[in-house]
Amino acid sequence: MNKSQLIDKIAADTGLSKKDSEAALKATLGAIEEALVKNDKVVLVGFGTFRTKKLAARSGRNPSTGAALKIPASTVPTFKAGKSLKDKVNVKKGKKK
Repeated sequence: MNKSQLIDKIAADTGLSKKDSEAALKATLGAIEEALVKNDKVVLVGFGTFRTKKLAARSGRNPSTGAALKIPASTVPTFKAGKSLKDKVNVKKGKKK
């Protein structure tokens, strides 16, 4: 599912216009981004948690040349699925919990 399809699904499920659905999605994603930039975590109970993780500097290799290179430290966004989401994804086809 891409962003356009997600907007269509939100509009169909909520009765909002596509324009309003797109605005709601942009606002939601923007709020999550702002929280992560501030190193805050976003907890959506039953769905999951967005947070940031610090990666230490490390050495690596250029896959083309094999030359050694240094990879600088960075902060990356992560997502950990909640139990409810995990359970829904892992339901076997034809069998509901």
